[in-house]
Amino acid sequence: MTDAGRRWLAAMPGARSLHRQLFVWLLLPQVVLWIAAAVFTYDLALRHANEAIDASLLQASRALARQVKPTASGLFIDFPRSAQDILEADPTDRVLYTVSSPPGQFLLGNPNLPPPRIEKPALGEPYFYDGLVAEPGRGGQAAERVRVVALFLPFGDVGASEGTMLVQVARSRANREELARRILIDTALPLSVLIALMTVIVWAGIRAGLKPLALLQRQVEGRAANDLTPIGIDTAPPEVRSLARAVNTLLAEVRHSVQAQKRFISDAAHQLRTPLAGLKSQTELALRDATDAPLRARLQLVHESAARSAHLVNQLLTLARAEPESADLQTRAPVDLQRVARELAAEMVPRALAAGIDLGFDEAASSGAAEVRGIDLLLREALANLIDNAIRYAGRGASVTVRVRTEAGEVVAEVEDDGPGVPAEEREHMFERFVRAAQDGHGCGLGLSIVREIVERHAGQVRLLSATPRGLLAQVRLPAAAKG
Repeated sequence: MTDAGRRWLAAMPGARSLHRQLFVWLLLPQVVLWIAAAVFTYDLALRHANEAIDASLLQASRALARQVKPTASGLFIDFPRSAQDILEADPTDRVLYTVSSPPGQFLLGNPNLPPPRIEKPALGEPYFYDGLVAEPGRGGQAAERVRVVALFLPFGDVGASEGTMLVQVARSRANREELARRILIDTALPLSVLIALMTVIVWAGIRAGLKPLALLQRQVEGRAANDLTPIGIDTAPPEVRSLARAVNTLLAEVRHSVQAQKRFISDAAHQLRTPLAGLKSQTELALRDATDAPLRARLQLVHESAARSAHLVNQLLTLARAEPESADLQTRAPVDLQRVARELAAEMVPRALAAGIDLGFDEAASSGAAEVRGIDLLLREALANLIDNAIRYAGRGASVTVRVRTEAGEVVAEVEDDGPGVPAEEREHMFERFVRAAQDGHGCGLGLSIVREIVERHAGQVRLLSATPRGLLAQVRLPAAAKG
């Protein structure tokens, strides 16, 4: 998939992380509730602070009204200067007051207090409202918000001499708002800690809840491309089990299709072995009896084609036996790889001599036991393919050396030749099926792919390296068998 395709998938809503989506959808209501709780708490704190301040203002206004006494000549105010200084001493929480009679005509206090906007006030009934008072010393440019109580009171005798007095007491709203903020902080801080703790618990719960999906992901990612065994997740929640069952159904269908294809190849190879062997024998007999040169040339071509076809069929059968399903059914046992390599080298000496190749087994480098746990037939086939490739492609006059040694818990088998070798950029490509080192009409291009399949089935690795001073070194590394 291209980078643009990956970015497009990542931008799709369904391609986002489930962890992130669940976390966002669970965290979002918590944040909304936290904001709503903070607003509600602040409003509640302001309301209670207003109630407390209003009560103190009403008490102060009634106390101030008691200091105003009517006389025959007017009103006598018994309010010493020291009491005024005490009321106005705190600049952050000043208490302002005004007495006017009739209302609007200043008698005492701060003349800047805003008057109440009431057309027909009820006598003795307090009126609370918010207003602005110009701060002293600033030419009225700045104003301070205050909470004011207005109290209309009668004085004098009932009748013509009866008058109305307005008593106003105000208090700065700064302390009220500071009190509300402190209540909000004292409430929001533990609430924030609880929200944070709940977020951690929610995140842990999401991870625990989605753990079966992570297990399913590891099972799918950690398997080989040709591993079609069912996914085991029986202890997972029903939703994940449903997904696993769907994947297992798909794997079963793919496995059935692959097995049918492999059975066809195996059956076809078995059916072809006998007629090809017969054709090869008949061409050998015909070549022995033929005297006409053109006829011998044509028979030789038929014989080579039959031999190549027989080799291809044998390789296909070996490849079928090396597949995971077939290899898993075969018994694994300790195999002395050094013995196998020595026997194969001895068996192939006649072929090597016929090809002009000096084939030998390096006893000096192959001292000691070199056992691996595996399938003898397949391991023998893997080494035979490496030696066969060296004989085929090293060229007449070349030397081929086979050796087996142990190294750091591994058994290393090597087939080295001093032929033309293979360029480094093409070596990995040589392990692909039906790829040949030379187009000389020999071989079918399955040898190295069979070797890799067998070696990987035995948890090993195979590489093609440069030989010194020239040539190619085919190296197989397999885990050594545990002793005892």
